[in-house]
Amino acid sequence: MKSTDLSFLVIGAGAIGGITAALLKKNGYDVEIIAKYEDYSSLISEQGICVSGVCGSHTVRVPSWPGISGVRNRKDVILHATKANDLAASAREAVPLLKSTGIMVSMQNGICEEELIAIAGKGRVAGCVTGWGATMEEWGKLAMTSGGDFILGYPDRDPDELLHLVAEAISCIAPARVTGNILGHKYSKLVINSCITSLGAVCGLFLGEMLRIRKVRNIFIEIIREAVATAEKNNIRMEIFAGRLDFRKFVADPGFTGDLKRHIMIRIIGFRYRRLKSSSLQSLERGKPAETDWLNGYIARKGSEQGVDVTVNKAVADIIHEIEAGKRPISVLNFDEYVFDRFD
Repeated sequence: MKSTDLSFLVIGAGAIGGITAALLKKNGYDVEIIAKYEDYSSLISEQGICVSGVCGSHTVRVPSWPGISGVRNRKDVILHATKANDLAASAREAVPLLKSTGIMVSMQNGICEEELIAIAGKGRVAGCVTGWGATMEEWGKLAMTSGGDFILGYPDRDPDELLHLVAEAISCIAPARVTGNILGHKYSKLVINSCITSLGAVCGLFLGEMLRIRKVRNIFIEIIREAVATAEKNNIRMEIFAGRLDFRKFVADPGFTGDLKRHIMIRIIGFRYRRLKSSSLQSLERGKPAETDWLNGYIARKGSEQGVDVTVNKAVADIIHEIEAGKRPISVLNFDEYVFDRFD
């Protein structure tokens, strides 16, 4: 079997899913896409997806459907690119479209593989870390905003020929590699999102503004501390994030020098990505739920199960849930909660 023999279904026509489907189709792959709304689905089928940015400019028509019922043939690979909140419902609908030898791939930021395995079954789920950035400018106009790579792996077995073929196929979008420790890679991305994405949703600031505040940097560090302790208790082998940030080393030195280095590194991140706006914040502003249950909420659950103190991650998740419920505003004043007093 060759990678070009694979058939793909992409669920989710947002920035990541739409670009993935368009570039797979452009490179000759058999691919269809599920878009949530009928008007958007028709636009993709009839006018195409306009992709721009670091991957070049392309307009590609992709067979698109507003629901699973439109897809007629079973697929080798289902790439699940919805928000984590929508994963379970759409995955249940899509399982009948998966070939008996096929796999469903989670492209979410958080760790959703356990949930997918419960739906699709053992041996039928893979995880994917998407290391490149993208944004939807408007329906059908998607921009790849930064380069990066894909990392693919099974949560319950070693990589096989099919996984290598999937990696070869999606390498037409960005460089792709396979790993035997996908959980470690996804957990590392989860940790950085639990700091940057979630704290941005709590306060409503751009990243640069947020990380100029010393108290926020202290909270940022504590989120990582709790996450590292949780990983150790759960036997999660954390990978170095983006090949540069080793979270264990980051929190290892308890002294003044170590603390100074941590704050300098965070300030550099804040300056480099100073105009970054949290994706969870954008969801909240649109009246949609954030993905905190798969970020800080995941750390809080896994840590609590093992007796780890995860007070800060739980507090961040709780505040975001209260914002979703309309019980508190998005505001930097949320960091004045008593649970954060020790970080002044």
